[in-house]
Amino acid sequence: MARVLNARVTTNFDGETYQARFDALASEGLDIHGEVRFVLSFDPGTVLDAGCGTGRVAIELARRGVEVVGVDINHSMLMEARRRAEDGTWIEADLATLELHRRFDVVVLAGSVPMFCPSASRPDLIRACAAHVGPGGVLVAGFQLDRGYTLQEWDVGCAEAGLQITERWATWDRDPFKKGADYAVSVHRCERS
Repeated sequence: MARVLNARVTTNFDGETYQARFDALASEGLDIHGEVRFVLSFDPGTVLDAGCGTGRVAIELARRGVEVVGVDINHSMLMEARRRAEDGTWIEADLATLELHRRFDVVVLAGSVPMFCPSASRPDLIRACAAHVGPGGVLVAGFQLDRGYTLQEWDVGCAEAGLQITERWATWDRDPFKKGADYAVSVHRCERS
């Protein structure tokens, strides 16, 4: 059963259990770093991993030399991230009200983050994340499209926050996006100074 914390919905994820699933996939030889390769294609020096969970993406980006800040509202997930990377920067906060007072080259929402936010708070989520995108930087989000939230809603929110769509893919491996797809990875660029 889901519960509401501030403006973000969480489903009582247990960080250790959640991470064990990805560890098992990795031990079977499956690639669990598609999001990392995608983000690295923008050659960022700094990344905000918004909705970082157990830090899977943030830790790998940091391992590859990127300065990363991970933010999530779920305490258990962040405890697992801290256990896995004690020297990481992990912040427990609601993304819809986030104010870090800095900007990043890339802000990434990798785990269907908008789906865990109440629909009424999604515009605030977009605005808060967009406010952390530096000039010429990008907001990258991948999420399910079969859960009642449309790309049109996402794109309108991004445009209202000063971001312009530049790319859309069906997967983190840049498979072409086609109408009727159930997942999208969207890239919106910050044109403001």
